[in-house]
Amino acid sequence: MALFLRTRPGGDPARTRVAAAVAALATVGAGLGLRAVATGDVAKYGGDALYTLLIFALVVLVAPRTTPPRAAAVALAVSWAVEFLQLTGVPAELSRHSVAARLVLGSTFNAPDLFWYVIGAIAGWLVARGRAAPTGEP
Repeated sequence: MALFLRTRPGGDPARTRVAAAVAALATVGAGLGLRAVATGDVAKYGGDALYTLLIFALVVLVAPRTTPPRAAAVALAVSWAVEFLQLTGVPAELSRHSVAARLVLGSTFNAPDLFWYVIGAIAGWLVARGRAAPTGEP
């Protein structure tokens, strides 16, 4: 993930998109790996943070000139919106019929998830901010 963002003014959007796509795939791999080796709260809440981190990478993929704070805010807003949508029962119904819906929308509201989404957004922001610092590269 640390290698993907080049958010400096004048950065190459195509290069940023490729790096964001790689970061998104790496984040999915990290989530699958976490589920394979961890259980309980570690897997669940680690997965929540990675979910928001994935959305962060996807925001950068779609809008490569997005600033780190904006990408983090969008990722957090989407994560929270999906979590609050779970209060309606719609995701639970969709999840009964589709594994993809279960993975993307979840099924049951869980207030602690909101905190872990913040952690994922902050992680994305910090990594992106570190990459946005001038390094002397052309």
